[in-house]
Formats: sequence, C-alpha cells, structure tokens
Amino acid sequence: MPRAFATINFTPSVKAAQTRYHSREANMGFELADDTRGDLTLREAEFIEARDSFYQATVNEDGWPYVQHRGGPIGFLKVLDKNTIGFADFSGNRQYLSVGNLQANERIAMILMDYREQRRIKIWGRVKIVHEHEAPELIARLEMPAYRARIERAFIITVEAWDWNCPQHITPRYTDRDIELLLAPMQAEIATFKQMQKSSDETKTASTPTVPAAGLGNGPLSLVVSGIRQLTPKIRAIELRDPQGADLPKVEAGAHLKLPVILSNGKTAVRHYSIASNPARRDIYEIAVLREDQGEGGSAFVHQHYQLGSLLHCELPKNDFRLSSNIRPVLLIAGGIGITAIKPMAQSLSASGNEFVIHYAAASERHMAFGDRLRHDLGTRLHCYFSDQGQRLDIDELLQHANKESDIYICGPNRMINAVMAAAKHYGFGEEQVHYEHFSAKRTTENRLFDVVLKRSNKVIPIQANQTVLQALSEAEIDMLSDCGVGNCGTCAVKVLAGEVEHRDHALNTKQRENNLMCVCVSRALTDTITLDL
Repeated sequence: MPRAFATINFTPSVKAAQTRYHSREANMGFELADDTRGDLTLREAEFIEARDSFYQATVNEDGWPYVQHRGGPIGFLKVLDKNTIGFADFSGNRQYLSVGNLQANERIAMILMDYREQRRIKIWGRVKIVHEHEAPELIARLEMPAYRARIERAFIITVEAWDWNCPQHITPRYTDRDIELLLAPMQAEIATFKQMQKSSDETKTASTPTVPAAGLGNGPLSLVVSGIRQLTPKIRAIELRDPQGADLPKVEAGAHLKLPVILSNGKTAVRHYSIASNPARRDIYEIAVLREDQGEGGSAFVHQHYQLGSLLHCELPKNDFRLSSNIRPVLLIAGGIGITAIKPMAQSLSASGNEFVIHYAAASERHMAFGDRLRHDLGTRLHCYFSDQGQRLDIDELLQHANKESDIYICGPNRMINAVMAAAKHYGFGEEQVHYEHFSAKRTTENRLFDVVLKRSNKVIPIQANQTVLQALSEAEIDMLSDCGVGNCGTCAVKVLAGEVEHRDHALNTKQRENNLMCVCVSRALTDTITLDL
C-alpha cells in the first residue's frame, strides 16, 4: 500500500524524473509502505498545534502557484480530528489571493517548521472555506481567547497526506520565548548553586569538620581529589587519582568505593559510591554523589569538604554487581542516581561489542547525570524518560517486548527494582537473568525498639528505632565484618539463635534465611528480643 503523499505526488512525470536520475528504486519503498500516513497521530497533532506559523501553497486558474506565510498565536492552527485541521482567517491586506485560488482549486500544500528543534512536516489537503453564519460552532472552536481580532472566515482542511521532511539544512532559529525557556534551567541552577555556596559558607563558618591535611580514612588505597564537576543541581562528580600519578587498581563495571566521611554528629564513617568512570581507564576513578539534605550528613560532607587536593585513604574497590560473563543481549535500566552503576556497564558492553540498550528515568533533563556523555557515546541505544515532561518508563511494556534471552541489570529506587523483578517473573525471565543493586534496605514495617542478646559475649544491647544492629554493635565495640551497609553484599550476616527476624537485605537467599542468618546492617527483629551467635 503506497504512502498517501506518494500517491499524490509520484505522477508519471515525477517517476520518469526519478528513473532518469537513478532514484526510482530508492523511492519505490514509499509505494510499498504499511503506514499510508493519511491519518494524523498524536505526534503530528502535538507538533501542528505547537506552531505559530506555517507556509501554504495554492494554485490559480492559470496554473501559477502562490506561496503565503500564515501566522498567529501558538495553537491558532488546530487539529479537529485525525483527518481535519483548521484555522481562523482574519482580515489582512484584502487581496484574497489564497481565498480566490481555493475557490477555483481546493487543493493546498503546507510546510510547518520547528526551527529550534530542526523539524518540519509537509501536509497535503483540500480546503473548505467556512463563514460564521454557516457554522458558528465551528468558528467558535477556532477562536483564540487572547487574540480578539475579528474572524472573517475559517479554513477547514481535510488532510489527505502528510510526511515528515528531512531536517537537513534547517538553520536553528530561536524566538524570545525559546531563549527564555533555554535559559530558565541555567538561571535555576545558578540560583541553586548560590544557595548551596551560601549554605556551605555558613557551615564552614560554624567550624564543621573538614578533611585533615594528612588525609581522611585508614584504608590501604590513597586517593587524591583531582577534579570536581557539578553534574546537576544536586549531583556532584568527584574525580580521584593516585597521589603519585600511578595506575589505579583495575576495576570492572559495577564496582564501588567506600569513601571516608565525617557525619553531622562528628563521627567518622564510610559511604559507598559506584565507580562511574569508564572501567577501561586506569588513571582515575570518578564517583557521583547525590546530596541528601535529610540524611546523616555523609553526602553533604562530600559536597562541602571534598576539595581539589583532598587526600583520602580508602579500602580497595569491591564489586557486588558485576556483569555476567554470558554472551547474551543486555537490558540496562537506571533510575536517577542509579545511572552511576549502569553507565560503566554500558561503556563496557559497547567496547566489547555486546548487544544492549539502556533505559534511563530521571526527574528532568537538567537532573540527568552524565547526559551529554551518554548521548554522545550511546546514540540510539539510550532511551530517556523525564517526569517533568510527562514521560514514564513503562516497565511492564518494556519487559513484555524485550528479548527473553536478555540479562537485565537495574539500579535505582526500590520501587523500580521491585517492579522490574515482578514484570520479569511474569514474562518468563529466569531469576538468574535479573541483576540489581539497591540504594537502601527494604523496609516493610516501622522501626521498633528491641534488644539484642550476644550469646558468646554475654551482653544485652538495646536497639533504638533510628539505629541499625550493626551501628549498635559498633558503638559497643563488638568486632564485626561489614561492607556495603545497605544489605547488598551479605558480609555482615550473623547466625540467629533465638527470636524472629524481619529480613530487609537483598543478599541472602531462601536457604540462608532458613539457616537463621541475618544481615545486621539492615534487618531487624520482629520480637522484643533476638539472640545472636556473637
């Protein structure tokens, strides 16, 4: 079935010209397409109604074409249904060239331009000129409330064909409104940065702890802050190098660093951050930190006190979220700051030639960390969804149509991970195909007070509602192995001798839980007392 525009325009003389200039075979595809492009879809309707002008061509009785520019407030050209558009005609220079031409030949051709985005659409149709006394309700539909000039008549266009035109050679042009919209995010970021700087200055004035000259932390890997970039209003990238310029330990995609920080209560702690730089690089690690103003102060410390030249002594990188060695298609899914773990996976897969796509959901384009790099490197393999534009990552639809042989990797909010896991199970993906990294522990009930009895130490330690078992054990100077702090790795798993556990980790399998293991970094007791083999 041919495209509607080809039926109209590929006349015998046009086909002869295509044959002469060797493009006939290439253009035959338009005559064999499944979609005729006769009905307007939502995409075309939104484009049409966002225009403030267009060009139209009519032909008089002598065969002379007449091209006219028509303009008005945004939305003056309206889509009435999937085959009909229309606009109100106001008094002009009173030559009536287009009106007269259309009385003799009802055909019209139109070009609608979006100079800013370098897009254009062509429309072919037939025009009926309607006056107010003939159809007052129709005229009322075409009125613009803020534009009160007198409507003389209306052009009602029955669309017979449309086609998106090649954007080549469209020079971008911007209206005052376009410039205001383009500058708005920058103005907002400047205001945010000024407020952040003010808060930082006030915090420093209040003598908040800073990174000591000798460095912070006591790990074997010394790193120096060699670069700082503000990726979004709340996400800051920190570049880390060896103080002597040596190569850093090799890492794979999914690895993380434990960075030393000083919390708002003055205590030293570590926070886990994915290594977001390309794993192929040995000269730097880059991490990206989302500032959590309602947290314990770890991310705020990084934002305020990690400065160029700051020395850190860290543990060696670890990886609880590595790519599988299976040669399968890969589906990458990231939500918000979760892109820090997914980005290096995409770069590794791209370098190895693996088949993959990445779906990235963020609050807005200006909150999209690493957006410029991802677009440059990944092209059409990157699919973005921005909440402020009404876009939503439909996980159910995505997995329904995904290759069922794919490995799936997710990093993002718990609700996103839970939705992916549920959809993957529903559509037949095996558990071994779904890999994820959580930001935080699962929480199914409100935190309650309980006591921990240490069987071997003969101690009883009360656990407060705002405290983890691991934190309480650390404060009681009980030596415990631990790593991630959010229930991803299972390093802190301990044998439970009595009591009922509310498991909030993502590391232990069913058999391990049946064997009464508990991750004390996140899990809690459902009973008033729980006894541990410590």
